[in-house]
Amino acid sequence: MLTFLRPALTLLIAFTLITGIAYPLAMTELAQAVFPAQARGSLVERGGQVIGSALIGQNFTAARYFHPRPSAAGAGYDAAASSGTNLGPTSAKLADRLKTDAAALRSAGVAGPIPVDAITTSGSGLDPDISPANALAQVVRVARARGVDEALVRDLVGAHIKRAQLGVFGDPRVNVLALNLALDAAAPVAAPAVAPAPGS
Repeated sequence: MLTFLRPALTLLIAFTLITGIAYPLAMTELAQAVFPAQARGSLVERGGQVIGSALIGQNFTAARYFHPRPSAAGAGYDAAASSGTNLGPTSAKLADRLKTDAAALRSAGVAGPIPVDAITTSGSGLDPDISPANALAQVVRVARARGVDEALVRDLVGAHIKRAQLGVFGDPRVNVLALNLALDAAAPVAAPAVAPAPGS
């Protein structure tokens, strides 16, 4: 019996050490050497302080900032509760929320077609990006809140549109945190926040 157990246990321990410890550590070190920012979570800093990640959205609500896509993850953008609403197209609750959100956008000055991602949530609830149409629909509100020319804000949006990778993969998008940081730099408000934190 021991003649069968000994090699089995030896292989179990060896493969545990190789595939469970050595390989993950080697890949982590390699990733940090080749892609240091991405391997550490694509963290975004301002003034030496980490204020977010380029990969996870934040719930900006102040009129002077661009707003992200709605989130159903926990209380909103909760990485520990990433999920969608699971509400189907025939859901009365979903229809009521869409009508309420659309009315709020209209009262904030959005004219013309309302971008789909301005009122619908994503599957993860953590999207850091919005569509260019969604960003452009918010230009009037943001410019008014900051007391600046709409052209300046529109130019910032244009400068932050990321095209499809290789011209094929994905859709054009705008990272909300990066855009709001650029907005603070180009058109600071009278009493700017230390960082564009969620809800600020």
